[in-house]
Amino acid sequence: QAVVDFDRLGEHAAAFQGHDVGFCCLGTTRAKAGADGFVRVDRDYVAQAAELARAGGCKHFVLQSSRGANAQSRFLYLRVKGEVENLVQAVGFDHCTILRPAVLLCKRQESRPVEWITQQFLGVVARVFPTAYSVPVETVARAMVACVLQPGEGKVKVLENGAIHELGKA
Repeated sequence: QAVVDFDRLGEHAAAFQGHDVGFCCLGTTRAKAGADGFVRVDRDYVAQAAELARAGGCKHFVLQSSRGANAQSRFLYLRVKGEVENLVQAVGFDHCTILRPAVLLCKRQESRPVEWITQQFLGVVARVFPTAYSVPVETVARAMVACVLQPGEGKVKVLENGAIHELGKA
């Protein structure tokens, strides 16, 4: 495990050397970091980490993005997620897998009241429609590992929420 300063990520290139696979789940919220901070973390840091990983020999990069990611979106969150997907794909990995989960169901240490209420509601909905609007973080993690163990055909693979659920069962 290497601790890096993301504002000086280029100085930590050695931490990205010699890895065949890279997993990226880096992200923050606009509420926590402000609009500029959100863009810096969710787009700029991720894109730079992908570039360093590729330069260090990474062949398969796995990116957790978001349902609805679209570089043309009017919504900052979805636009930034779409932009970073495009940037990561442009790096030129042998394989690039992008996971677009819906609302992540997890236990957080920090207080996010609106997210907590949403998760409670979606937890109930998930009992009836398990793949529709949410996904447990453990399922996303299992799907990320499974997509590396079974990379399949093609240079870029995008997994939407239903596919994440299926792959995460393995």
